Amino acid sequence: MVFAHRIFETEFAGRTMSFEVGKIGMLANGACIVRYGETTVMVNVTMSKKPREGIDFFPMSVDFEEKLYAAGKIPGSFLRREGRPSDRAILASRLVDRPMRPLFPKDLRNDVTIIMTVLSYDPDCSPEICGMIGASFALSISDIPWGGPIAGCAVGLIDGEPVLMPGEEQQQKSTMNLTVAGDVNKVCMIECAADQVPEDLMMKAIIAGHKEAAKMAQFIADVKAEIGVPKVPYTEVVVDPELFEKVKEFAVDRVREALDTDDKNVREERLKPIEADIHEKFEEEYPDLAYQLDEAIYKLQKFVVRRWLLDDGKRVDGRKLDEIRPLSAEVGLIPRVHGSALFTRGQTQALTITTLGAVSEAQILDGIGSEDRKRYMHQYNFPSYSVGETRPSRGPGRREIGHGALAEKALLPVIPSVEEFPYAFRVVSEITSSNGSTSQASICASTLSLMDAGVPLKAPVAGISCGLVTEGDRWITMVDIQGVEDFFGDMDFKVGGTKAGITAIQVDIKIDGLTYEIIEEALRKTREARFYILDEIMLKAIPAPREHLSKYAPKMLTLKINPDKIREVIGSGGKVIQKITAECNCKIDIEDDGSVFVSAIDIEDANRAIQVIKTIAMDPEVGAVYKGKVTRLMAFGAFVEIAPGKEGLVHISKLDTKRVEKVEDVVTVGDEVLVKVTEIDSQGRINLSRRDVLEALAAKQK
Repeated sequence: MVFAHRIFETEFAGRTMSFEVGKIGMLANGACIVRYGETTVMVNVTMSKKPREGIDFFPMSVDFEEKLYAAGKIPGSFLRREGRPSDRAILASRLVDRPMRPLFPKDLRNDVTIIMTVLSYDPDCSPEICGMIGASFALSISDIPWGGPIAGCAVGLIDGEPVLMPGEEQQQKSTMNLTVAGDVNKVCMIECAADQVPEDLMMKAIIAGHKEAAKMAQFIADVKAEIGVPKVPYTEVVVDPELFEKVKEFAVDRVREALDTDDKNVREERLKPIEADIHEKFEEEYPDLAYQLDEAIYKLQKFVVRRWLLDDGKRVDGRKLDEIRPLSAEVGLIPRVHGSALFTRGQTQALTITTLGAVSEAQILDGIGSEDRKRYMHQYNFPSYSVGETRPSRGPGRREIGHGALAEKALLPVIPSVEEFPYAFRVVSEITSSNGSTSQASICASTLSLMDAGVPLKAPVAGISCGLVTEGDRWITMVDIQGVEDFFGDMDFKVGGTKAGITAIQVDIKIDGLTYEIIEEALRKTREARFYILDEIMLKAIPAPREHLSKYAPKMLTLKINPDKIREVIGSGGKVIQKITAECNCKIDIEDDGSVFVSAIDIEDANRAIQVIKTIAMDPEVGAVYKGKVTRLMAFGAFVEIAPGKEGLVHISKLDTKRVEKVEDVVTVGDEVLVKVTEIDSQGRINLSRRDVLEALAAKQK
């Protein structure tokens, strides 16, 4: 689409945001370059000219492309070029997809692609928000059918006050990382990571973010009115009203009976003969409309579920609107792993395993952001058997990465600092059965698994979802939605948190937006539900983190040494540190600031390694006792190595409590002996005594 070269500018959260059109991407349906501070994002949107045949969904793809040149970096791979998208890029793509997808026509079957390319990265100006707003701008002025515009805004929380589009320094101080998207009137997406923020403060931040986003949405609407082009027609997929009424009359009672169960498998088996009967009857009666029958069956099920909820306050499994499915929790069920837990909610079930490792085993990140390591890693797997299907496993997709990131956000605020608990964590949630809200089940299972592993969490975290059904101005919400309610409903409002407040939010909707009243009710209902889950289920399974780690988990000790001594601990070519790790059967990691982390399965091995490092890094003290190894024998005494590279002399007169004629009569090379430092002379030479140690031991025995 060819546009005249123009630049449009507006104020956004105290900075100028500009949109340039007509210069780049002239063959796309819509394109723009967004500039905010020194962040620059190029956005191109395209749509295929013909619809896809034989599909029943809208085929849209959203790609957020991190180019490492944007941050002045060269990729770390062997090819030295960007490879598969980073988790951050995938999460950014999902962040943009969620508020935009509901605003496309539900029966659009043309392929639509949104590509956001980060050309320049300013850490004070979020490229994700620029990409979202740029995509909205490009779609709005294009000929692609879309019901926008929308806009998004990032919100931090500093000293209890919302901060719009916080810079990098402010983000470090903020207790919340919230993204709100919406149009001029309603909120259409919420994503949040927070440090136990109360619901009232969360609502205040959501409103502040939405108001700023609404201003931007209005600005884009004004530009659209000025330079936007007419939307192209598309092939509508609409069920013939007469056919639908006939199908409903024929099968509505049977569909009601089939759906009235809390068992997903039973429901599906009941529906199969009904669907077969509908096809048999109406393919003959309406041969030209036979292709619409599957859509008519879907529409009929949706009609039944929504009428139950809106008219009767009834749910398919008979629960009340604020009632949670049956819950259970179990910990410590897998041997040899460091921590394990199974959490079940109805037919949704998550098995989570915790593995503890050395701090050096933190994940290395290669992206445009300043974060280069991740100590807490949460991964989520969704195998096909969890929904009773069969397909080969091909590794994690965007959904798995997104759900894992949501659980990670929920748990991260309660993970102890490295000073409090010097470990790296890998937590893996295996979804063993899925019937709605598996990500929230994984939050609960992960909390239990971490507690089973002995991780001293600041507070336990639970997760729960809230659904929504709307009709005109009418709406109702229901807590703990199962799959069919998610499928036919209008919202999946997921909230993780502790008793003190919210740690994570993710909201998916299928309508044009949410009012503040709906959001407030969802926050209230999820708060009450997670309190119940914590008190009645999780804390009864394990009331507090275990006091001791698994015998199979590495035991970690830490030490702080003078950074100037790091070279001595490592030794030439790493010889010293390699010797310590081999002799003490441990792993040692040293940070540039002098922080030393020693891990070993046996705590005694770790203690020995710490003692050796102390001896190397800290000058031996007169009066201290060390366990050393005899390295050389001389006529006048024996040399004992009390630490790699540190030897002292035990004079023949100090070898034993009795007179020693020959050194060889008492010790030989390789013997391990306890010695006491008696003197360190002006040249740094160490004099040791074995006799003093033996006399002290004899005195204790008396």
